[in-house]
Amino acid sequence: MTQRQFPKPAELLEYMQFKKPELDGKKRRLGAALTIEDLRSIAKRRTPKAAFDYTDGSAEGEISIQRARQAFRDVEFHPQVLRDVANVDTSATVFGAKSSMPFGIAPTGFTRLMQTEGEIAGAGAAAAADIPFSLSTLGTTSIEAVKAENPNGRNWFQLYVMRQREISYGLVERAAKAGFETLFFTVDTPVAGARLRDKRNGFSIPPQLTPSTVINAIPRPWWWIDFLTTPKLEFASLSSTGGTVGELLDAAMDPTISFEDLKVIRELWPGKLAIKGLQSVEDAKKFADFGVDAVVLSNHGGRQLDRAPIPFHLLPSVVKEVGQDLEVIVDTGIMNGADIVASIALGASFTLVGRAYLYGLMAGGRQGVDRMIAILSDQIVRTMKLLGAHSLDELTPAHVTQLERLAPRPRS
Repeated sequence: MTQRQFPKPAELLEYMQFKKPELDGKKRRLGAALTIEDLRSIAKRRTPKAAFDYTDGSAEGEISIQRARQAFRDVEFHPQVLRDVANVDTSATVFGAKSSMPFGIAPTGFTRLMQTEGEIAGAGAAAAADIPFSLSTLGTTSIEAVKAENPNGRNWFQLYVMRQREISYGLVERAAKAGFETLFFTVDTPVAGARLRDKRNGFSIPPQLTPSTVINAIPRPWWWIDFLTTPKLEFASLSSTGGTVGELLDAAMDPTISFEDLKVIRELWPGKLAIKGLQSVEDAKKFADFGVDAVVLSNHGGRQLDRAPIPFHLLPSVVKEVGQDLEVIVDTGIMNGADIVASIALGASFTLVGRAYLYGLMAGGRQGVDRMIAILSDQIVRTMKLLGAHSLDELTPAHVTQLERLAPRPRS
């Protein structure tokens, strides 16, 4: 028979501990975010549709980004047990220097339009976390302002080779003068991808007000207050900011970009040089003998060629071919620290996160970016401990199986 008794008030107090309420709304919602998906949900609620869709969307049918994320979900891990993992070392060496975590913030365009703190929030959060920050040619904060926000941290610059080459050359010189250490020479944007969400939303710089825009903005007055009461939205490399996003990108891109342009940039740039946007083993091999330091496997977050190769699937083959000569970095589709661990295990030197960063930014400005970094960092540490890995060097392909969902049909 189960012994029964009247509950004692002192014991009830032990069982019923009420959580102290958080009166700060931003801290409360960010504290409740446990995943990058949670940050995305907050960002969607707080950001006008056109700005959110610019971040969240990709090209045409958005197949590339869906496949990239699914590839990470299709990972099977193989843990090693009975290993003392009380402490793990998450630091990575990339371009000859340390990062506290094996990921950095990817270059993103139009960032202050997502949330007014923009690149300043990203650079400050990266500095605090001791990870690299990347500034885009289409960034909305100047090279010099990013350097001022992150004076002792690791700053990288992403370059588009534009129709007016002198603009690109000037940006290279400014980034070098400001002490940026690494340049990403971007090769996957001869023209802008067909980003249909942006076209349907009439997304432009500056925003064009329509009845639907106004209706959508009514429950989000804070975004408009921030946008209208902060400095004018400006771009690092464009003298004109009018027109649709596609028109601006087309003005910045040049379909005649070639290896000759890379030779010129290599001569101009004194620091580390990475090729961003590689999507084949064959192209990676070409760059191994071209005086570059790294390749970034990326399909631009699915925002250029839809149905493009999945960077994570390419990773083992590229590492096998050029990993002894070049550092191999991967982006596109990373939404969890486990995605980063899987990439490192399969040979990546480093990873970059773009949308995850912007979801955090839209969810809570600088504090939201800090929260994004904390979420991914916690997931990395936990995954490494559960795998039995004390450091990134102990992660190997034996820890990971890529389950096959999209296997190519044999060619006749």
